[in-house]
Amino acid sequence: MSDSDDETTTEHQLKFVLVGDGTSGKTSIAVRYTSENFEQAYKQTIGLDFFLKRIVLAGNINVSIQLWDIGGQTIGGKMIETYLSGAQAVLFVYDITNQSTFDNLEDWWETVKGSFKGKDSNAMPSFALIANKGDLEHMRVVKQERHAKFAQDHGMSSHCLSAKSGDQVRHCFQKIAADMLGIRLTKNELEKTNQVLKAGVVQYANNELPARPVTQQKSSFCTLQ
Repeated sequence: MSDSDDETTTEHQLKFVLVGDGTSGKTSIAVRYTSENFEQAYKQTIGLDFFLKRIVLAGNINVSIQLWDIGGQTIGGKMIETYLSGAQAVLFVYDITNQSTFDNLEDWWETVKGSFKGKDSNAMPSFALIANKGDLEHMRVVKQERHAKFAQDHGMSSHCLSAKSGDQVRHCFQKIAADMLGIRLTKNELEKTNQVLKAGVVQYANNELPARPVTQQKSSFCTLQ
């Protein structure tokens, strides 16, 4: 076998669509993953934002991941079926400190499912449940059991991450992409993607202090499945 054969690369392009309520942190996740940055100020996504990330998986496999970040108000819009068309993965995102962002995922599920109704089963995307704001575990209101049950009931992989700290963000996307392509990540690759990035400090004005009660609760499901 020649050296050129050893260096042969395989190219893949994957379309990931992020869905969920406007305050769940979809854009923050996309920005963190593609640029390793976190913006403190909240900016509402109107319609659609588009991001791109290129990675290399085991076996010299190059993957271009397109991230389609759908605005939260799009759930009842006419364009959502167009946005979802051709998606290889749909990521359902919610905020662990905001119960309504989790409860509303059922509506998002019905919308996504309806968009693929009647289509070939081979065209169905992979589904993933993404619990965001893991850095605010002490403010969690969504019970871990409900997360696990939702993922199981809807055939979704389960992920917990923090867009703010960067914890598990790269790991999440790399794991989903690898699973879709039938690639097994090595321990070394998993450790590299688990590195936590430094997060900025949010400065609150006196009238903006978080009002939720603080209770210590240790996470038991923030592992990728």
